[in-house]
Amino acid sequence: MRQVYSLPFSHDEVFGGEAGQHIPYHRMYGKQYCVPALTVYKPSEVEELRSAAEAVDAIYCKVMRFIQRYMPDSFLENPLGIHPGLIPAARMEAVTGGITRQDWIIGEAGLKCIENNTDTPTGIPEAASLEGILIGLAEDAAWTSPSAEMAARIRECFQSWLSFYAEQGLQGLVTFTSYGDHVEDRTNTAYLMERCREAGYETYYAPLEELEIMPGEALYHQGREIHLLYRLYPLEYLIDDRDERTGVEVGAALLELVREGRLGLMNPVQHVLMQSKGFMAAIWSLYERNEQTPEYCGFTLFNDAEMEVISRYLLRTYFSAEPFEQSALPYVAKSYWGREGRGTLLLDGDTNQLSQLQDVLQPLDTVIGADSGSNAIEENEVSEEEEIAAYYDNQPKIYQQMVPMEQAVIQTEDGVYSGYLLTGVFVIGGRFAGMLPRVGEKVTGDMAYYCAAVVRERMNDEEEKEWRT
Repeated sequence: MRQVYSLPFSHDEVFGGEAGQHIPYHRMYGKQYCVPALTVYKPSEVEELRSAAEAVDAIYCKVMRFIQRYMPDSFLENPLGIHPGLIPAARMEAVTGGITRQDWIIGEAGLKCIENNTDTPTGIPEAASLEGILIGLAEDAAWTSPSAEMAARIRECFQSWLSFYAEQGLQGLVTFTSYGDHVEDRTNTAYLMERCREAGYETYYAPLEELEIMPGEALYHQGREIHLLYRLYPLEYLIDDRDERTGVEVGAALLELVREGRLGLMNPVQHVLMQSKGFMAAIWSLYERNEQTPEYCGFTLFNDAEMEVISRYLLRTYFSAEPFEQSALPYVAKSYWGREGRGTLLLDGDTNQLSQLQDVLQPLDTVIGADSGSNAIEENEVSEEEEIAAYYDNQPKIYQQMVPMEQAVIQTEDGVYSGYLLTGVFVIGGRFAGMLPRVGEKVTGDMAYYCAAVVRERMNDEEEKEWRT
């Protein structure tokens, strides 16, 4: 059971002031999202998370480069599920190290990274700003913030990106975009924009819905040409975007500007490779076939240290459920582009439970040249919620070993809530940057509670005994 410390203040007392200004979405969907409490971690846990997360990030980047350089388009399209229109831009090699958030389970099996949000992670102001405010309210000098370096890591990341793009001839004003009326996305975007400005760059916010594109020419906002764009908008959505008035394929036109070197995106398009949950299965397949890689590319992909990191911190993940069905082990089915827990199923190894799913992908060594499955949603008169559910449920799946999550009990406005802890770890520019603990159901969704992280530097005998039990 994870230790949680409840602050001696009500939600309104905490979020009626500075905290609410930093996180205006402290309530979402008609309920409390941020709770006035702290999730307590031991220094040793945070130090291991720090080194493990950075090592996992390095492996992700290494496999991304391997795929960009050695795997054919058919591999990107089929087992990774990358839209064909994204592939040319995804092959462009930008500087590695972006703004990412890994999700970790701390439990009986040790630390396990269950997925990586590499394209458009959120939760940034919670960790970077709110965490410190809540720790300050606790007034305990022995408690420190694990996310204290986050602002610095973000500034360094923008410096790295913008130096890279400057070498490509892309300089000047940096435009930040998200849906203007989406409070959470706009707040996350505004926080990043301010850090970029602090790094010495001129910045500008343009709502996504106000951007205009002239195919083959440029991207504009109110007549101003955009050369550098941070976008809090998923690439798997962008590629299907079409202007309803003109019929222009907006996503395709924007990506063509990227390919022609007229527009620099942040995170770079290459991050869509790692965002696909098929990427996790690709890492595990390459891990199991590491001795065979010299026959394919002339070198061994992973060294001994990297093999140890994969074995210790990543989970068995496959393109097929068969390995888990044969051993009757519990596992998780995840949609390739699932977000906030959508498209995720917990299964106990019973093959009958998979009758509702389509296995559209094959293992890595048999997939090259296979036909891609259709993800189209039939046009029915359904509610918006049903349409969203169908979008995620009808996607191809990967299958991942299930490990128990740690329980946590928190006090909410609706009473005591007993849930499960998922620890988000931000890795920015290749370095550990902060933590985002959320307490929710076994599949962590958008109704989970944010409960800020704190490191307990010193413990008395009674506290140490509590940890051990």
